[in-house]
Amino acid sequence: MTGRRFLPFLLIVFLLPFIQIKGQREKPMNKSWYDDKPLHFGFSLGFNTMDFKITPDYNSYFSDSLYPEVAMLSPGINIQIVIDYRPATYWDIRFLPGVSFGQRNIIFYQNQAVFDDRQSIESSFLEFPLLVKHKGARLNNVRPYLIGGLNYRLDLAGRKEFDEEEPIYLRLHRSDLYWEAGAGLDFYLPYFKLSIELKMSNGIRDILVHEPAPGYPQYVSAIEKMKSQIWVLSFHFE
Repeated sequence: MTGRRFLPFLLIVFLLPFIQIKGQREKPMNKSWYDDKPLHFGFSLGFNTMDFKITPDYNSYFSDSLYPEVAMLSPGINIQIVIDYRPATYWDIRFLPGVSFGQRNIIFYQNQAVFDDRQSIESSFLEFPLLVKHKGARLNNVRPYLIGGLNYRLDLAGRKEFDEEEPIYLRLHRSDLYWEAGAGLDFYLPYFKLSIELKMSNGIRDILVHEPAPGYPQYVSAIEKMKSQIWVLSFHFE
């Protein structure tokens, strides 16, 4: 499934629960003893699409070099632990350490038409997001919320050196700090709370290592800077 088709699919899945909100008015309210505690725990499963925001080096391109473009977004997975601290009625501070896996594909064109090569870059992140959650008023068993904060990610799949047996000519810095923002819905079920959340995560630094592979300098020279962007659809169980 291509990135253009996958992202609308995420939005559709995320918006479907809104259809159920009206029906919630006729149902009894489930008690939220777990949500009223100052500190509670849970776990999270999610799906992601990892992307790059690439700024091409146009000076190199006009001199008959390559032009980079992210060709296809592939779905990945997220697994996290939820640690939630409630300092006030409508505010939570959340720490969600975990792992995520995904892949990004860059296609290089030459002279705007000719396909030259594809670079597939896999990532296996350790991630440590610290987020602030602002909750709206509860409507029986549903509560909307906004969330935002920072996430430090360490890519365990990042390469220290080029592998001569693998035709991958780009390397990424292993660490990056991301700012994150999103929205979600809390569903209060009889024995636990299910939250469905859609979030955008944007890397702050240029993660490309500007050291070319021996014999293949054209791949790095085609890129001025490259930042990471990740969309995440999460299902939190608390």
